[in-house]
Amino acid sequence: MKLGSLRDSKRRDGIPVVISQDNKTAVRFDSIANSLREAIENWSECKPKLETLFRDLNTGRADKSFSIDENAFHSPLPRSFQWADGSAFIQHVKLVRKARNAPLPETLMTVPLMYQGGSDTMLSPREDIPLRSEKYGMDFEGEFAIITDFVPMGTTAEEALKHIILIVMVNDVSLRGLIPDELANGFGFFQSKPSTAFGPFAVTPDELGDSWKNGRVHLPLHSEYNGKWFGHPDGGEMHFHFGQIIAHAARTRDLGPGTIIGSGTVSNEDETRGSSCLAEKRMLEQIKNGKIETPFMKVGDTIKFECFDKNKKNIFGTIFQKIVKAKIPDNY
Repeated sequence: MKLGSLRDSKRRDGIPVVISQDNKTAVRFDSIANSLREAIENWSECKPKLETLFRDLNTGRADKSFSIDENAFHSPLPRSFQWADGSAFIQHVKLVRKARNAPLPETLMTVPLMYQGGSDTMLSPREDIPLRSEKYGMDFEGEFAIITDFVPMGTTAEEALKHIILIVMVNDVSLRGLIPDELANGFGFFQSKPSTAFGPFAVTPDELGDSWKNGRVHLPLHSEYNGKWFGHPDGGEMHFHFGQIIAHAARTRDLGPGTIIGSGTVSNEDETRGSSCLAEKRMLEQIKNGKIETPFMKVGDTIKFECFDKNKKNIFGTIFQKIVKAKIPDNY
């Protein structure tokens, strides 16, 4: 099943829609729930109704279906009560830590890394990314993420997998120039992690077929930077699977329905597969050539993310974003 939210200036959570498997048509489901967020909060009641609507849409029996324009979509959850991002790809952790001369955690292989991000203002998948200053070192980060139903405190890693109801694609923006000073203060990310964007379509795990196994998305995440190939690392190389990351987050608290948890930047040891962020590419240049050649993002730069299944279907839709100069009030 594929679900999403259309942008609407009068509805903060957007208009909820079911999307066909071929990404060509959709149908509203606000007669079932006012938003995708509300559907997730009442998942056991709404899921069978949405599955029926999904079947009807794919067989041409759904009333009031319409053709899809991805530009009309917001992120599946335009806001959420919780967005927590892990860092489950060890190669990424090694490279970005080396880039800022930071030591690797002693528990790197045994305890997932995680920070709590801002979830009140998600960007839409085709929305420009505002940048106040190029000195901030803006970077994109391609990821996969999951959305959960209610997860009780103390849930085990294996039980946590049963709480995954949707899978999404992410561009988790970072301001690399601000990260070292923030972390040096000993209190984590905040200013260095601006608003996040998600691919327009959220899918249930069964939509991935055998590409969803062992709590991981075993598919490449394709990226194009300024219209040129940048990378296609595979999500199957996660060290910690999503169940382990969820269990880590739920160690001391319940997780409310609609919690989004990210994989961290998709990264592989095979350098020929490219990267999903600029920080990795820059560090590899430093290691190979003795100097960094690739700058961080500038106004006018673009980033594109897509993920195709084995039948070449664009599962999550497309993230395509452009960097623009942020508009700041004169008296700010």
